[in-house]
Amino acid sequence: MTATDSLSVWLHVRRQVDWPCAPTLQRFPPNRDGFRFWCEGPVRLRDPLRAERLLAAHALAREDAERRTPLDFALLAGWQREVLAATEAPFRVSDAYAKAGRERYGLTPRTQADFDSCLRETNDPDLPLAARAARAYLDVAFFPPLH
Repeated sequence: MTATDSLSVWLHVRRQVDWPCAPTLQRFPPNRDGFRFWCEGPVRLRDPLRAERLLAAHALAREDAERRTPLDFALLAGWQREVLAATEAPFRVSDAYAKAGRERYGLTPRTQADFDSCLRETNDPDLPLAARAARAYLDVAFFPPLH
């Protein structure tokens, strides 16, 4: 039996959510960076090189955010190349699976275009930042665009 296409389910749910009603985010000072804390602590203990790569990608992401660089696949791929120390980070070319194959994220001829469209919505100033951030996080999780 083929696993349900979790990407299709996410896209259906995504259209149903009342994103404008999301709460506003409380801004924290830059010295309260949970990701950096995680990388400097448990990640560095397990794998110092991985910690360095994650922190380098994190620095790129923060610089891009400060420049207000629009979120798109090319930007994400650049961060991923930094994490993997790779020369390429292409969009996936087949279905993706998680949880020992129980979850499937289908690939159609429109998947990359749909992902790009979803990422463009992160620039919608009419939606609360919390909604845009949550949606972008879930888009990356359910599309898994990178290998």
